[in-house]
Amino acid sequence: MKIYNFLAFDLGATSGRSVVGRLRDGKIEIRELTRFPNGIVELHGKFYWNLLGLYEHLKEGLTACAREGITPDSIGIDTWGVDIVPIGKDGSILGMPRAYRDPYTDGAQERFFEIVPREEVYDKTGIQFMNFNTLFQIFAAVKEGYTPIIEAKQLLFMPDALSYMLTGKAICEYTIASTSQILNPRTAKLDSSLLESAGVSANIFPEITLPGNVIGTLTDALAEESRLGRVKVVAVAGHDTASAVAAVPAENEHFAYLSSGTWSLMGIETKQPIINEESFRHNFTNEGGVDGTTRFLKNICGMWILEQCRKEWEREGKNYSYPEIVEMANTAEPFRCFINPDDALFANPKSMLKAIGEFCERTQQEAPQSDAAIIRTIFESLALRYREVLEILESMAPFAIDVLHIIGGGSKNRLLNQYTANAIGKRVVAGPSEATAIGNIMMQAVGAGAVSSLAEARAIIRASIATEEFLPQESEKWSKAYEIFKTIK
Repeated sequence: MKIYNFLAFDLGATSGRSVVGRLRDGKIEIRELTRFPNGIVELHGKFYWNLLGLYEHLKEGLTACAREGITPDSIGIDTWGVDIVPIGKDGSILGMPRAYRDPYTDGAQERFFEIVPREEVYDKTGIQFMNFNTLFQIFAAVKEGYTPIIEAKQLLFMPDALSYMLTGKAICEYTIASTSQILNPRTAKLDSSLLESAGVSANIFPEITLPGNVIGTLTDALAEESRLGRVKVVAVAGHDTASAVAAVPAENEHFAYLSSGTWSLMGIETKQPIINEESFRHNFTNEGGVDGTTRFLKNICGMWILEQCRKEWEREGKNYSYPEIVEMANTAEPFRCFINPDDALFANPKSMLKAIGEFCERTQQEAPQSDAAIIRTIFESLALRYREVLEILESMAPFAIDVLHIIGGGSKNRLLNQYTANAIGKRVVAGPSEATAIGNIMMQAVGAGAVSSLAEARAIIRASIATEEFLPQESEKWSKAYEIFKTIK
């Protein structure tokens, strides 16, 4: 049987890595080659991603692959969603992409709804309203007079921009486009009227490309510099959550997933989008999946809150390891106070620790007084927020949900996994933690003809990756806490 090697670039909002995946004898093995930081750069009041720095890190990954003596069958790239790169008439990159946490989109939704009503936007796109969605980024940039967007001949989403830098070929991959609030999930096409209302040409994005299709090959210069030759670059599920969900080791459709990381994304996989008054009222989103599926989900602020607290503690000389964080949470008194992780206070405050205190003061709760109590508050509040979202999800799901699959880096947080099982009262299956990279690799395998379907890919993952199960405990205590949590907004 042929042995396949695939190179996956998996880029998140705080770090990225290159991972090589080997498929042989019906099993997948993965190994990290390189890891590199990623972060937002502020310049003159604007917030950017360092696109050229990321490109250099991709080249390092290519070179590392060659050093290992591996010539991959293909390369795939996934990233976070919504952010865009402007391309000029001559094919040049006109500027660094603005980051989704740039406050230039504050108020952009409300101003756009004066042109196209909120209900109409949701009916056309089925996407959860968030101020940084691509639609509102474009609208805000045009209103700001931001030259790179105004002068752009094309706009490319982040994974498509990086593949463009590797190949010289411009595409618009379906799953990443589906995060933008300019794609109609019923037609799988971009909505030209929304783009025009935002102030740009209706054809400013390339044609939609589905996951599994070949984009092109490495440019001659990169083929020579990396010593890999003209390796194919494949359009995987370019949105990192779409790649992660493709790696859920589910045996049937009766599951919900929680992609746990900086953001927590909870949803189900459906054959058709769910766009109705209830989904509109609860602000749920319909994003593209692989193999003709729709990811019906809700974005929840995840480990971002803890990550920002850790940065503040580090500046104070307190460098807590993750085992220490878990132990600290275990020692703190339970259910002393709660926060709503999705409150606007926690979006991007100058001090996350102060934001937690402000929320507690606003909601007439005693703020946590120790670092351990803060950690416990964050974990408990996340678990209870997961229950709240899951209950809403169950009311709209076309099938019963029997199990919650937690995937991504957060699946290694055994304490939060147990809290989540306790809160939702259902079985939780954790893993794989490397879901995004695995999903990226498996879509390359589909493109190579080594795997025929999503179901086959998941069977391979189940046979290859160990998972851990968590069953509900202390259900009565968690139910009482949930009743209190629901009153704290």
